[in-house]
Amino acid sequence: MSSPQEDELAGTEQPFVSHLMELRDRLIRALVAVAIAFGVLCAWPGPGGLFDLLAVPLVSHLPQGSSMIATNVLSPFLVPLKITLLAAFLVALPVVLYQVWAFVAPGLYSHEKRLVMPLVVSSTLLFFAGVAFCYFFVFGKVFTFIQSFAPKSITAAPDIEAYLGFVMNMFIAFGAAFEVPVVVVVLARMGIVTVPQLKQFRGYFIVLAFVIAAVITPPDIVSQLALAIPMCLLYEVGLWAANAFARYSKAPDAEAEESNGTSPS
Repeated sequence: MSSPQEDELAGTEQPFVSHLMELRDRLIRALVAVAIAFGVLCAWPGPGGLFDLLAVPLVSHLPQGSSMIATNVLSPFLVPLKITLLAAFLVALPVVLYQVWAFVAPGLYSHEKRLVMPLVVSSTLLFFAGVAFCYFFVFGKVFTFIQSFAPKSITAAPDIEAYLGFVMNMFIAFGAAFEVPVVVVVLARMGIVTVPQLKQFRGYFIVLAFVIAAVITPPDIVSQLALAIPMCLLYEVGLWAANAFARYSKAPDAEAEESNGTSPS
């Protein structure tokens, strides 16, 4: 005769294995999407073309006749390849996030699904917006500011690996900073803090935004302001979105109680 504990565990192994198999399939599909994007980008515009495009903000501000250099033998090959792989991941990011969403969606309630999908889409768009803002606006201002302080006796010849590291740090910093509205919405929707509390925290967040900008950006006022000011503005956007999502993603029983004039217990 089987013990009660054995009866409780009966049938749990198969669902666990099926979840692992589904996770494997989702990961494979995400990797295939990245691989396809990588192959397309290698064909056009190619690793060299992508690096030239990424280097435009810096090269356009270098002194006449100056160019970037490679101090490592393999850098001219590895750096463009890394950039192509990163670009492929960004191109395939919607597919990757969809695979994540498809894996977790069956375990969510209907009102939770109404919250998650808009957050996935908005977080992706906000990250791309942060990267684009950094590339098209911040880089030009930062490199102009830096070159204005460079002594005339120094010939600027940045190393491509150092430039790649700088670009990646800036992209991640601005992409993450533009996720402030998503963080505010999630904190409010999970009940960790209320919207009135977030409004009271506004002054502290402004100080925090400037501290974060001073820590993760280069030591120049231009990039620090370019990061801190959008964070403060996006915090206000997050407060507005938190109010909107609170109603949009509310559970049906909570909506019914609210319409009857009762509060949920």
